[in-house]
Amino acid sequence: MKYEEICSIIPHRYPFLLVDRIIENDGREWIVGIKNLTANEFFFQGHFPGNPIMPGVLQLEAMAQVGGVLMNRLLKMEGQLAFFLAVDNARFRRVCVPGDQLRIEVRLIRFRLGMARMHGRVLCEGELASEADLMFGYARDNGKQPVT
Repeated sequence: MKYEEICSIIPHRYPFLLVDRIIENDGREWIVGIKNLTANEFFFQGHFPGNPIMPGVLQLEAMAQVGGVLMNRLLKMEGQLAFFLAVDNARFRRVCVPGDQLRIEVRLIRFRLGMARMHGRVLCEGELASEADLMFGYARDNGKQPVT
């Protein structure tokens, strides 16, 4: 799945779209995305000058976006906004720098009452960079409030 199709499924856009391509998707519980980090990424300018590192919170966001693609395809809700409700057990193990390629793996753990729990991992050049348990839900009231 390339950029155009990703953009038809989730509402994120440049500069905040943090997935370049979907390379695996079983259509039910497993998806893998790719993000190529370049020196031109907006976050490298200030994090940190002279020592650019991808912020851990953006690694979590990349997992969430890939998870959003899975969730929207699974529920046939392309273009809808799945809100990020919770992050648990987040661990950061390796820095990611310009020139690295991130492999973002997300597995659906449970879907119930309009909410999904997923486990995500970011591998950087084949090494585990970060992982976390993520929870998502869709908006109610025309997108003004997340379902809680």
